Amino acid sequence: MLEARNLVNQQLDALLTEETDVIANMANAAALLHQTLEDINWVGFYRYVKENDELILGPFQGNVACMHIKNGTGVCGTALTNREVLRVSDVTKFAGHIACDANSRSEIVIPLYKGDHIYGVIDIDSPIVDRFSEEDEKDLTEFGEVFLQHVD
Repeated sequence: MLEARNLVNQQLDALLTEETDVIANMANAAALLHQTLEDINWVGFYRYVKENDELILGPFQGNVACMHIKNGTGVCGTALTNREVLRVSDVTKFAGHIACDANSRSEIVIPLYKGDHIYGVIDIDSPIVDRFSEEDEKDLTEFGEVFLQHVD
């Protein structure tokens, strides 16, 4: 699995090299994850907007999604507030889960911080309970780190 992870991170690095537009980078990163991850039904970014202290829908692949998530609410807002990856094996058992897609059963959220700047989160949903492992968490955290190397 290490080879696959390194390959995806190398692909992301190559896709984002010399591109500084954060929205374009989010779009390509979401598309890359959508193409390479199995058993997912949604992958994308929520961008942090300081003025409203909320996450706003960014580039994604999947069904239509919630557009505004208050910081500290739902899986995405909780991961952002706590500044840590949040892996939820069964979203129906997560207090305060925001159900954007009734087919989603598990979720992983990777917060994106660079120094004091908050970019938002990478959010990935699956229709399978307990889809995301510790290895997925490590892989996706590294993916987020590669992404952050390409934004100002």
